[in-house]
Amino acid sequence: MAGDRLYALLERLGNLLRTEERAAGLPHGLQPVHLQALRYLQSCNRYSNTPASLTEYLGLTKGTVSQTLLLLEEKGLLRKQTDTEDRRVIHLLLTEAGRAVLHQALPPELFKRALSGLPGEGEALEEALTGLLRSLQAANAQRSFGACGTCKHFQREGPGRFRCGLTQDPLSREDSQLLCREHEAIPPGH
Repeated sequence: MAGDRLYALLERLGNLLRTEERAAGLPHGLQPVHLQALRYLQSCNRYSNTPASLTEYLGLTKGTVSQTLLLLEEKGLLRKQTDTEDRRVIHLLLTEAGRAVLHQALPPELFKRALSGLPGEGEALEEALTGLLRSLQAANAQRSFGACGTCKHFQREGPGRFRCGLTQDPLSREDSQLLCREHEAIPPGH
Protein backbone atom coordinates (compact mmCIF):
# COMPACT_ATOMS: atom_id res chain seq x y z
CA MET A 1 0.00 0.00 0.00
CA ALA A 2 1.44 3.38 -1.07
CA GLY A 3 0.34 5.14 2.13
CA ASP A 4 2.22 2.66 4.31
CA ARG A 5 5.40 2.95 2.23
CA LEU A 6 5.23 6.76 2.16
CA TYR A 7 4.70 6.91 5.92
CA ALA A 8 7.68 4.58 6.48
CA LEU A 9 9.85 6.75 4.22
CA LEU A 10 8.87 9.97 5.97
CA GLU A 11 9.36 8.38 9.39
CA ARG A 12 12.85 7.19 8.43
CA LEU A 13 13.76 10.59 6.96
CA GLY A 14 12.58 12.24 10.19
CA ASN A 15 14.75 9.89 12.26
CA LEU A 16 17.80 10.55 10.11
CA LEU A 17 17.28 14.32 10.29
CA ARG A 18 16.93 14.17 14.11
CA THR A 19 20.20 12.22 14.29
CA GLU A 20 21.90 14.90 12.18
CA GLU A 21 20.32 17.69 14.28
CA ARG A 22 21.58 15.99 17.44
CA ALA A 23 25.11 15.86 16.01
CA ALA A 24 24.93 19.49 14.81
CA GLY A 25 23.71 20.70 18.20
CA LEU A 26 26.28 18.83 20.33
CA PRO A 27 29.14 21.34 19.87
CA HIS A 28 26.78 24.03 21.17
CA GLY A 29 25.32 21.95 24.02
CA LEU A 30 21.93 21.85 22.28
CA GLN A 31 19.38 19.12 21.61
CA PRO A 32 17.19 18.98 18.47
CA VAL A 33 14.29 20.70 20.28
CA HIS A 34 16.55 23.67 21.05
CA LEU A 35 17.56 24.00 17.40
CA GLN A 36 13.91 23.65 16.33
CA ALA A 37 12.94 26.49 18.67
CA LEU A 38 15.73 28.71 17.33
CA ARG A 39 14.77 27.88 13.75
CA TYR A 40 11.13 28.77 14.40
CA LEU A 41 12.11 32.09 16.00
CA GLN A 42 14.31 32.88 13.02
CA SER A 43 11.39 32.20 10.66
CA CYS A 44 8.41 33.76 12.43
CA ASN A 45 7.00 37.28 12.44
CA ARG A 46 6.39 39.76 15.27
CA TYR A 47 2.90 38.34 15.93
CA SER A 48 4.25 34.83 16.39
CA ASN A 49 7.48 35.15 18.40
CA THR A 50 5.86 34.38 21.75
CA PRO A 51 6.19 31.39 24.08
CA ALA A 52 2.56 30.40 23.37
CA SER A 53 3.12 30.42 19.60
CA LEU A 54 6.33 28.43 19.93
CA THR A 55 4.54 25.89 22.14
CA GLU A 56 1.77 25.51 19.59
CA TYR A 57 4.15 25.31 16.63
CA LEU A 58 6.35 22.62 18.20
CA GLY A 59 3.38 20.73 19.65
CA LEU A 60 5.07 20.45 23.04
CA THR A 61 3.98 21.15 26.61
CA LYS A 62 4.36 24.59 28.18
CA GLY A 63 6.83 23.10 30.66
CA THR A 64 9.08 21.65 27.97
CA VAL A 65 9.07 24.92 26.05
CA SER A 66 9.72 26.88 29.24
CA GLN A 67 12.79 24.75 30.00
CA THR A 68 13.95 25.11 26.39
CA LEU A 69 13.64 28.89 26.57
CA LEU A 70 15.52 29.03 29.89
CA LEU A 71 18.44 27.11 28.42
CA LEU A 72 18.52 29.20 25.23
CA GLU A 73 18.40 32.42 27.22
CA GLU A 74 21.15 31.23 29.60
CA LYS A 75 23.34 30.43 26.59
CA GLY A 76 22.72 33.91 25.20
CA LEU A 77 20.99 32.59 22.08
CA LEU A 78 17.73 34.47 22.64
CA ARG A 79 16.41 37.30 24.73
CA LYS A 80 12.96 38.15 25.99
CA GLN A 81 11.33 41.51 25.38
CA THR A 82 8.08 42.82 26.83
CA ASP A 83 5.59 44.06 24.24
CA THR A 84 5.36 47.86 24.16
CA GLU A 85 1.56 47.88 23.76
CA ASP A 86 0.54 44.91 25.94
CA ARG A 87 2.91 44.41 28.88
CA ARG A 88 1.55 40.87 29.41
CA VAL A 89 3.02 39.71 26.08
CA ILE A 90 6.62 38.54 25.91
CA HIS A 91 8.46 38.41 22.57
CA LEU A 92 11.34 36.02 21.98
CA LEU A 93 14.17 37.48 19.92
CA LEU A 94 17.22 35.70 18.54
CA THR A 95 20.56 37.18 19.45
CA GLU A 96 23.46 37.34 17.01
CA ALA A 97 24.89 34.31 18.81
CA GLY A 98 21.62 32.45 18.21
CA ARG A 99 21.69 33.33 14.51
CA ALA A 100 25.31 32.17 14.29
CA VAL A 101 24.50 28.79 15.87
CA LEU A 102 21.62 28.30 13.44
CA HIS A 103 23.78 29.23 10.47
CA GLN A 104 26.38 26.63 11.54
CA ALA A 105 23.95 23.87 12.51
CA LEU A 106 20.92 23.92 10.19
CA PRO A 107 20.24 22.49 7.78
CA PRO A 108 22.74 19.74 8.55
CA GLU A 109 25.51 19.18 5.98
CA LEU A 110 24.32 15.65 5.16
CA PHE A 111 20.91 17.06 4.21
CA LYS A 112 22.46 19.77 2.01
CA ARG A 113 24.53 17.17 0.15
CA ALA A 114 21.57 14.83 -0.33
CA LEU A 115 19.34 17.68 -1.54
CA SER A 116 21.88 18.82 -4.13
CA GLY A 117 21.57 15.39 -5.77
CA LEU A 118 17.84 15.76 -6.42
CA PRO A 119 16.42 17.14 -9.68
CA GLY A 120 15.89 20.90 -9.34
CA GLU A 121 17.47 20.64 -5.87
CA GLY A 122 14.20 19.25 -4.54
CA GLU A 123 11.70 21.89 -5.73
CA ALA A 124 9.09 19.30 -6.80
CA LEU A 125 9.60 17.40 -3.55
CA GLU A 126 9.17 20.63 -1.57
CA GLU A 127 5.89 21.33 -3.35
CA ALA A 128 4.57 17.82 -2.70
CA LEU A 129 5.60 17.86 0.98
CA THR A 130 4.06 21.32 1.45
CA GLY A 131 0.77 19.94 0.13
CA LEU A 132 1.00 16.96 2.48
CA LEU A 133 1.75 19.26 5.43
CA ARG A 134 -1.26 21.47 4.62
CA SER A 135 -3.51 18.40 4.38
CA LEU A 136 -2.33 17.09 7.75
CA GLN A 137 -2.76 20.47 9.42
CA ALA A 138 -6.26 20.88 8.01
CA ALA A 139 -7.24 17.34 9.06
CA ASN A 140 -6.05 18.04 12.62
CA ALA A 141 -7.54 21.57 12.69
CA GLN A 142 -4.07 22.96 13.40
CA ARG A 143 -2.84 26.42 12.49
CA SER A 144 -0.89 26.46 9.27
CA PHE A 145 1.90 28.85 10.40
CA GLY A 146 2.40 29.88 6.77
CA ALA A 147 4.23 32.88 5.34
CA CYS A 148 2.29 36.17 5.38
CA GLY A 149 2.50 36.50 1.61
CA THR A 150 0.46 33.28 1.20
CA CYS A 151 -2.29 34.30 3.65
CA LYS A 152 -5.82 35.37 2.82
CA HIS A 153 -5.28 38.47 5.01
CA PHE A 154 -2.22 39.62 3.03
CA GLN A 155 -2.83 42.84 1.09
CA ARG A 156 -0.67 44.47 -1.58
CA GLU A 157 -0.95 48.25 -1.48
CA GLY A 158 1.54 49.17 -4.15
CA PRO A 159 5.12 48.45 -5.17
CA GLY A 160 6.86 47.11 -2.06
CA ARG A 161 3.97 48.11 0.23
CA PHE A 162 1.98 45.47 2.08
CA ARG A 163 -0.51 45.28 4.93
CA CYS A 164 -2.00 42.59 7.16
CA GLY A 165 -5.76 42.73 6.64
CA LEU A 166 -6.32 41.10 10.03
CA THR A 167 -4.31 43.53 12.18
CA GLN A 168 -4.20 46.42 9.70
CA ASP A 169 -0.47 46.74 10.40
CA PRO A 170 1.90 47.63 7.54
CA LEU A 171 4.22 44.79 6.52
CA SER A 172 7.70 44.97 5.04
CA ARG A 173 8.84 42.70 2.21
CA GLU A 174 10.74 40.70 4.86
CA ASP A 175 7.58 40.43 7.01
CA SER A 176 5.70 38.98 4.05
CA GLN A 177 8.10 36.03 3.95
CA LEU A 178 7.94 35.15 7.66
CA LEU A 179 5.76 32.54 9.40
CA CYS A 180 2.63 33.81 11.12
CA ARG A 181 0.51 32.11 13.76
CA GLU A 182 -2.60 33.84 12.35
CA HIS A 183 -1.99 32.54 8.82
CA GLU A 184 -5.05 31.39 6.91
CA ALA A 185 -4.46 29.76 3.55
CA ILE A 186 -6.05 31.31 0.51
CA PRO A 187 -8.97 29.09 -0.52
CA PRO A 188 -8.36 27.16 -3.77
CA GLY A 189 -9.46 29.04 -6.87
CA HIS A 190 -8.94 32.55 -5.42
